[in-house]
Amino acid sequence: MNKLPERIRIKDIARLADVSVGTVDRVIHGRSGVSEASRLRVEKILKQLDYHPNMYASALASNKKYAFACLLPMHLEGEYWTDIEKGIHEALENYSDFNISATISYYDPYDYNAFVKASQVILDSEPDGVLFAPTIAAYTQGFTDELKSKDIPYIYIDSNIKDIPALAFFGQHSGQSGYFAARMLMMLAGNPNEIMLFRKINEGIVGSNQQENREIGFRKYMQEHHPDCQILELNLHAKRPADDNKMLDDFFREHPTVNSGITFNSKVYTVGEYLLERNKKQFNLIGYDLLERNVACLKQGSVSFLIAQQPEVQGFNGIKTLCDHLIFKKEVTAINYMPIDLLNSENIDFYLKIY
Repeated sequence: MNKLPERIRIKDIARLADVSVGTVDRVIHGRSGVSEASRLRVEKILKQLDYHPNMYASALASNKKYAFACLLPMHLEGEYWTDIEKGIHEALENYSDFNISATISYYDPYDYNAFVKASQVILDSEPDGVLFAPTIAAYTQGFTDELKSKDIPYIYIDSNIKDIPALAFFGQHSGQSGYFAARMLMMLAGNPNEIMLFRKINEGIVGSNQQENREIGFRKYMQEHHPDCQILELNLHAKRPADDNKMLDDFFREHPTVNSGITFNSKVYTVGEYLLERNKKQFNLIGYDLLERNVACLKQGSVSFLIAQQPEVQGFNGIKTLCDHLIFKKEVTAINYMPIDLLNSENIDFYLKIY
């Protein structure tokens, strides 16, 4: 046998199997028109050489187009989901050579039926893959069941539903994040008798699986390490922000000694800006995500810490994973946790330069 080159080519395999290059190509790509004897000879050589076709080159040569669908909560420009979208668009640009496109649609996170309606529109469009932020399991499962029946791969972003597994998930471990946040808040506060938990709620709906799971993790830490500390709650209006200051005034009037709090949504600026307006300087506040208004509160001292979760990376890797699975036929990692990044006024600028 002649010495083989370091990079095995199809013509090398054809020579060893004593068949044409076209026959090897048909075997590799599972096409018809090959005799059983020739197919067996080619497969034997492929196995001996541990040959894997260059899927990158094959994908470039293909004329197939891939249409992805993305479903995100409705949001304003500059909010958390804006960075998710930036990551999606960056991935689309990076993989533009492979004929991929994506349509982004939205649903009201405080209306479960809105999710159902938006997901049905996606099903009707029959995309090649789906990237979405799930709502609660009861309303997500109808969507995922249909995707499975159509053999459409889907990826969760931001929050995971373990009982309805996706091809992959990108986001923080929300329970661990809440547990960590509780530890940080108690280190700030010392050993208080009471702490404050701020929510954004509309008609009893929190609007995010992540927020609910963070709170579960938070309460777990408090029960294990500070069972005597009272957790006070204030539900601010998700759709009536004009009422927030009055509600906060009433709360602090009724609880003048509370000096520490946390919110698990991305709008900690709601409380942070209130504290600045009322000149309340002795309040320890922790929140999530690097919205401009959140960062401004961090730098001005009304927010003590922000916990970040790299939303652009989530959006980018979600699209990248669909490409890896559908185009390059790669195995993908199912669970992909984002780091729990703790930021304060001293390190925020260095972090923003990176991301």
